[in-house]
Amino acid sequence: MKAVVQRVRSAAVSVSGCTVGHIDHGLLVYLGVGKDDDESDAARLAEKICGLRIFEDADEKMNLSVIDTGGGVLTVSQFTLLADTKKGKRPSYGLAAEPRRAEALYEHFKSLVAGIVPATAAGVFGASMEVTYTNMGPVTILLDTRQ
Repeated sequence: MKAVVQRVRSAAVSVSGCTVGHIDHGLLVYLGVGKDDDESDAARLAEKICGLRIFEDADEKMNLSVIDTGGGVLTVSQFTLLADTKKGKRPSYGLAAEPRRAEALYEHFKSLVAGIVPATAAGVFGASMEVTYTNMGPVTILLDTRQ
């Protein structure tokens, strides 16, 4: 699994002009599921993301997690994180999980995060979505369960 994690002041995701998920301060997570990923990858990644100490404490040091700050997590599926751009100019998505498997692992990841962080929201798997957010810092972290 691959994830792009952004520390945000707020974030929202819309489908066909209707907001389907919103958080105030917290983390925006773009999640890509690979063809070799499984439930253990989802568990490791959910725990890692929720525990990332990327929020500032009273001394302005990044020592706090989204749990510590009472923030939320907005998860958005994004198969394009698995793009292979080694050849040519058109990305290949052969490393991405087939849609049914990817959706199951996406849903599993969301449920794991919801068990750790009370305020969660999500996009709609497979939908064309519009994501709006205000990145704080900016702070953007790339995670890959294969590394």
